[in-house]
Amino acid sequence: MEHSPFHWTSASRSHPGRVREVNEDACLEQSQCGVWAVADGMGGHSLGEFASRLAIRSLTDLPPEGALDERATAAEMRLLDANRRLRAEAERRDVPVIGSTIATLLVAGTRFACVWAGDSRIYLLRGGRLHQLTRDHSQLEALRAMHAGSGDITLDRPPANVITRALGGHDELQLDAVGADVIDGDVFLLCSDGLTNEVSEAAIVDALLHGSCRLAADALVDLALERGGHDNITAVVVRADDPSSPERTVLHPVLKAD
Repeated sequence: MEHSPFHWTSASRSHPGRVREVNEDACLEQSQCGVWAVADGMGGHSLGEFASRLAIRSLTDLPPEGALDERATAAEMRLLDANRRLRAEAERRDVPVIGSTIATLLVAGTRFACVWAGDSRIYLLRGGRLHQLTRDHSQLEALRAMHAGSGDITLDRPPANVITRALGGHDELQLDAVGADVIDGDVFLLCSDGLTNEVSEAAIVDALLHGSCRLAADALVDLALERGGHDNITAVVVRADDPSSPERTVLHPVLKAD
């Protein structure tokens, strides 16, 4: 990956939840390559598990070299190929759909990019404030956008889990992407809707403020389980630290007088 002044650390945890027997979520955590991802499969039985793992496998050997735009384009091409493979597999098995959401975080140099389809999310905690970087591809989100400013979407409100884009959902897939600069201390959260359906944004902030990726990932999954765990739950927490930042405290050894 393009030389970066940041030291990247991460941790992940995935759990089937308290209701479902099969975990159809999958995740990728490759700090050394600057790529992380969460996929939430759908299709019933073992098909959702197959789809999410295929989505993640398509990104596992993404070359670490190159500028961010090149890496994001390479990720998109691999995900489009995964879409074609899932469509072909659904046809071969004579089922309506074998699909998966995907939310991918890529870093190179001093910038990051998010590439996604579906309602798995990527958040950024910066300066104590939580920002949702991705926008859900769901009927509910589309309705909210349509009625932006009116404040009333109570009539014919669609279920929150009806998504409009996913790998394997349609022959043609449109991926969304956003990018920006990285700042020292940035913390990212990639997660499936099994987490966000149970855990509030305020609780997410509290968990991420601990600073430890491992503690944050465990705390978020545990909290989703405590609040019902109605779906599969996955959390990937990623942190950027710049050791050369002038705002960091440096401890010098005490010099003893002769």
